[in-house]
Formats: sequence, structure tokens, C-alpha cells
Amino acid sequence: MDIVERLFENEDVGPIDIVETLAEHYDWDFDRITEDQIAVAIEGSWRTYGVTLSWSSFDETLRIICSFEMNPPKKSVINLLETLNLANNKVWNGSFVFAEKQNLMIFRYGMNLVGGARASANQIDSIVENAIIACEQFYPAFQLTCWGEEMPEQALLIAFDKSYGRA
Repeated sequence: MDIVERLFENEDVGPIDIVETLAEHYDWDFDRITEDQIAVAIEGSWRTYGVTLSWSSFDETLRIICSFEMNPPKKSVINLLETLNLANNKVWNGSFVFAEKQNLMIFRYGMNLVGGARASANQIDSIVENAIIACEQFYPAFQLTCWGEEMPEQALLIAFDKSYGRA
């Protein structure tokens, strides 16, 4: 059991409290917006990602949104959307959407915790990590589609190139 799990071993805490502790543990910049929402800035290899986690007691869902700015040339938007759809076919936990008016690429995921189920610190840490990994993995493909004028299928190949990741 890691240190974050031990902190909550015998306590009844909400998922946003766990995220706040993770943010402190990893030294992320964060802002506790409300009791049920927190915004975090996480530095990746390509970008600094804005990550927001929200807890809804109404439908017992922990939602994560990981976003980064994306302002593609108008002529590239159709190819970007096709690349996004191809990326979503490869991602099992979450999906990408492009908010054109806000110039944001958004990765979103929801963890359903109905019936009083509780998410562990490791599970919450994992969904944050997976969101960042997905954005890092597909960011170059989105860039190639918009500014490198690659076709979506070709641009997506870079996301699965053997050189992706860290040694």
C-alpha cells in the first residue's frame, strides 16, 4: 500500500479530497473550486494540461476533463475531427472532443460509483494518469493533421510508433 492509500485507510473521504491530497503529493498547482470540484495543472512532455475533476452526488459519478488549447486552421478542422474519431476508436477509457468555440481539445472520462462505492486513491491516480497519457499519446497526431497536413490515418500512426513513451 502506498503513502496516499495509507492516508485514507480508515477515513471516510470524498474523491475530490483524495485528488487534493494527490495534487499536494505530486506538487501540482491546483485550485479547489468547490467542495465537489478541483482544477489541477499537470506538466506533460508536450503541454501543460488543465485537469478538472468533479464529483456529482446526484448520479454518483466522478468526472475528469483534461484539456489543452488547440487552435487549428479552419481548413484543418475536418481532418482534425476525423483524427479525433480514429483516436477515440483506440481509447477504451475516455474520449476526445474538440470544442471549436473555446479552441480546446478535451479528453473526458467518468467513473461511476453508484450504490455508495468508493474510489481508492490508486484508482483516482490511475484515471488522472490515463487521461494525461492519452493526451500525450495523441497530441502529435492532432498536430500533424492540423499543421503538418498529414492525412488522419497517417498522422495517427505516430501515436503507435515504437518510439512513443519513455525508456
